[in-house]
Amino acid sequence: MSIESTIDALAAKGIHSVLTQFADIHGVAKGKLVPLQNLREWVETGAGFAGPSIWGTGLGRFGKRSEYYARVQIESLRPLPFMPGVAHAVCDGYAGGEALATCSRHVLKRQVKRLRDRGWTLWVGIEPEFFLLRHDEHGNWRGADSKDQLDKPSYDLKSIHRNHRLLDDMRLALTELDFDLQQMDHEDACSQYEINYRYDDALAAADRYVLFKMTAHAVAQKHGVTFSCMPKPFANAPGSGLHFHLSVTDAQGNAIFANALDPLGLSAQGYNFVAGLLHHADGLSALCAPTVNSYKRLACSTSASGTTWSPVWKSYGDNNRTCLVRTVAGRIEWRLPDPSCNVYAAIAATLAAGLNGIDQSMTPPPACDIDLYEQHSIGAPMHGRLPRDLSAAVEALAVDSALMVAVGEAFCAEFIKLKRIEWNEYSQQVSDWEMQRYANVF
Repeated sequence: MSIESTIDALAAKGIHSVLTQFADIHGVAKGKLVPLQNLREWVETGAGFAGPSIWGTGLGRFGKRSEYYARVQIESLRPLPFMPGVAHAVCDGYAGGEALATCSRHVLKRQVKRLRDRGWTLWVGIEPEFFLLRHDEHGNWRGADSKDQLDKPSYDLKSIHRNHRLLDDMRLALTELDFDLQQMDHEDACSQYEINYRYDDALAAADRYVLFKMTAHAVAQKHGVTFSCMPKPFANAPGSGLHFHLSVTDAQGNAIFANALDPLGLSAQGYNFVAGLLHHADGLSALCAPTVNSYKRLACSTSASGTTWSPVWKSYGDNNRTCLVRTVAGRIEWRLPDPSCNVYAAIAATLAAGLNGIDQSMTPPPACDIDLYEQHSIGAPMHGRLPRDLSAAVEALAVDSALMVAVGEAFCAEFIKLKRIEWNEYSQQVSDWEMQRYANVF
């Protein structure tokens, strides 16, 4: 549709404003409301923002490249059910009339182009896990449902019944936004849920996940609770992952990773891709698990439910949820990411690592056919571990030059700078655990 016909079509639906939305380097949605009637300006020039006011742009405080312009991708415009009269628009970042290298959506688009040049398409199915939280009378964060207290709460129907109105409002809003919903369930921690929807091509999947989070935040707020993407809010409970289900097809629609005759269902290129993920796993940890709290999830720990699904060891196996990479019928499940990641950067880095595995003909180690947690419990030799904290992950990314170049050196430099600051701030905090352990011991 032309810009003019788009304006007319949206105006006929009662739309008067456009929410020009982009993601900062942390993957947090940012933007502003602008008039629908000026859509041509928002498409061709972009809505303007002060560049240094946005995390990770790398833009200065003066000159042509101090302004960040969010250019509307016209095909993304759609009315927002939770903001009457407003249409949502995905935007790309520009500065000085050029695509901004630190814009994570551009980072992903560059990786997608590498695939497109081969005639390939990456399909990504994203599994969002999240907590519903609220403050108690003392101002402490707690699970939003005080009756949700089972030791093993996975698939608990009583919790779904108690929270049905919220979940149904999620369903209604997401369906109106053209999400093809597949299931909603209670996860393995109290007040933790998962909502699944149909896979899409890599860029559309990333756009859709950001829109999912915006919608979930709005619906939860309506019900007086907080939608939380914090990976591990409670020490004695499992954390939230953001698993990526990955497959690649060629121009004829053939599955590149699949081989029905292979024991794991993988082709040679599928194994190469897995090898690339494992080879770059330490550096990928920074982009896929980018917070201090992420590494409370990525730990070999026990949980109240008696089960943990955390991918601690760099391994892969057929339908093996104790591995970092789980293979399922020619599809690859990448279990490292968590919902605090910048989904554009995480998918871009994952794709860059896998393509490096293919281009370098990397060979993975033998597949894992054991329960790695049982193996660990008896003190048996283990596969290599992922970084134990954010600092180690960030430094692993800093020395992985191949991954840095493939993802984008400008983006990675800004990301590393901010994450080093985050780690330093965390390291200087004194926790309740330290006070309880040390205050009167010595």
